[in-house]
Amino acid sequence: MAEPTRKRGRPRKDAPETSGTIQALDRALDMLDLLAAHPGLTLSEVAEQMKQSPSTVHRVLHTLAARGVAESDPATQTWHIGPATFRLGSAFMRRSGIVERARPILRTLMEHTGETANLGILNGDAVLFVSQAETHETIRAFFPPGTRSPLHASGIGKALLAFGRPEILRMLLDKAELPRFTDKTLTTAEALQEDTIRIRARGFSFDDEERTRGMRCIAAPVFDLTGEAVAGLSVSGPTHRIGHEHVKTLGAAVAASAQELTQALGG
Repeated sequence: MAEPTRKRGRPRKDAPETSGTIQALDRALDMLDLLAAHPGLTLSEVAEQMKQSPSTVHRVLHTLAARGVAESDPATQTWHIGPATFRLGSAFMRRSGIVERARPILRTLMEHTGETANLGILNGDAVLFVSQAETHETIRAFFPPGTRSPLHASGIGKALLAFGRPEILRMLLDKAELPRFTDKTLTTAEALQEDTIRIRARGFSFDDEERTRGMRCIAAPVFDLTGEAVAGLSVSGPTHRIGHEHVKTLGAAVAASAQELTQALGG
């Protein structure tokens, strides 16, 4: 007796995309990003911003809560990122040891300049701030760890563009126009390329109110043992304290601190 002919399988319409992404996981990570950026959202607010049904959001949030990466406040009925995210973030920080090595250097730089000192690393098309020594001044810049800033509109970002891998700069130069944040933001490939030439010549970058009106930032690159620019140090503060006449002096201080961290990393 002949065996029955088997039907050839065809992909189901709801099969995972060929890119290999998992839609439910994408959705969950998007919710974590949302809670990190806007803590204290109600379930309905999360659903509205995610453009998902409340029942779907409810299941995802409670799944995240079971793993400790999200949690709700019973008093306010709002959702926040959970304590397990700190453990995950700490593991990322331990990967290179750069945060620990940078901490005393950031503190010294802050005390020497009187301005907030920052450490940032490349994160896709942005700078990810991973550590900070905050000034005691009442008016000050504040970039808590986990904050991201566009490469073309931040001191550290522009330092990494100038001294980093050429393909990173090419990626931005290929864009017809870059997002504008103030009237001083560099939004064209020509302007950005000209600025990177100046940065390489003087050894540090200068964000002159290009991300936030009233704030300036001076940054220099940090290199690893292979000579690759893997991070940047900066000082940032209000324009009334960081005048144009202070840029050269502050730039020298930041560059010296970045060189100290480079040496600590074996660069």
